[in-house]
Amino acid sequence: MAGPVDMVIRNATLATMVPGGAPYGLVRDGAIVIGDGLIVWAGPAEELPDAGDATIRDLGGRLVTPALIDCHTHLVHGGNRAREFEMRLEGASYEEIARAGGGIVSTVAATRAADEDSLLASALRRVDALIAEGVGVVEIKSGYGLDADTELRMLRVARRIARDRPVRVRTSFLGAHAVPAGMEADAYIDDICIPALRRAHADGLADAVDGFCEGIAFSPEQIARVFDVAVELGLPVKLHAEQLSDLGGAKLAASHGALSADHLEYLGAEGIAAMAEAGTVAVILPGAFYTLRETQAPPIAALRAAGVPMAVATDANPGSSPMVSLLLAMNMACTLFRMTPEEALAGTTRNAARALGLDDCGTIASGLRADFAVWDVEEPAELSYRIGFNPLYRRILGGQF
Repeated sequence: MAGPVDMVIRNATLATMVPGGAPYGLVRDGAIVIGDGLIVWAGPAEELPDAGDATIRDLGGRLVTPALIDCHTHLVHGGNRAREFEMRLEGASYEEIARAGGGIVSTVAATRAADEDSLLASALRRVDALIAEGVGVVEIKSGYGLDADTELRMLRVARRIARDRPVRVRTSFLGAHAVPAGMEADAYIDDICIPALRRAHADGLADAVDGFCEGIAFSPEQIARVFDVAVELGLPVKLHAEQLSDLGGAKLAASHGALSADHLEYLGAEGIAAMAEAGTVAVILPGAFYTLRETQAPPIAALRAAGVPMAVATDANPGSSPMVSLLLAMNMACTLFRMTPEEALAGTTRNAARALGLDDCGTIASGLRADFAVWDVEEPAELSYRIGFNPLYRRILGGQF
């Protein structure tokens, strides 16, 4: 066998998530050969090549999937918005709360007041919950600073998480998240957001650029100015789009070759066609739909028919989706939106990797990272079927058992 071999995993059912074959890319009685943190070979045990004196790990028939990927989170923030949760239950809408000074702006005040160490300490508690569910990669956005110093502080904390915990972190600069009190949107974009983006890029803090295109946030024209700078800097873009209305954000994102457009409850046919042509991933966020008690679901059937890849994420944030369970997000995607369990698992592995621009993970295939989640279940559908139950047996990252 070419290349070094460190370990062989045997007696496992593999949900490889490699498309084009059996559902889930399923291999019964499968095996994986690992060397230097990479997958050297994966397939049926009867075809296992000679691995010399490599360590053998018997998984007792357990299910192995790629390590899960949470491709849309706001894990770094100060404070909480439990009172707004009460207000919504008393009848206030998300938009009414935002226009009254709540919502994102209230978290901005708490985040600005928090130092880097306190932001890190609170974020790590949330990250630990995701790691405990088999997550190997997490995306973390800024967006609760709305000034350059706090936006960069959030991104530095996100980078520190990857040093303090065994998890990969991808960062997104989300300066165009909300308009700070006392400013006009255009002035904020030009005088605060874009200069902060340039600083974040210069400091190596941003892997991508995101924005919130909505009536309570920024217009497509304003987002386009931010995206133009992102393209100039060589940074890929993503967009919160069509969550509360259809402003054409998904089409705008696709025109910039966006990695993903996220939320999409009000996405129309034109946006779907643009995403399909651009290869932009639709990131489905059922936690926000559930928390805000929305009634219009994203057009899953139309996205499926158009061949738009769909990812699923927690949208973990203090206001509209205070959820840090990717397994629950998978269940919600199935029960609320009628995604299939296979689509939900693809959405937290293969398609989530694509939504982050990652090509070294998300499936179990030769040459990719040996990042796996091992589950005490019999069938992959159980990962979406159960509610409030975590069947993780072990997480393997970079081949470290």
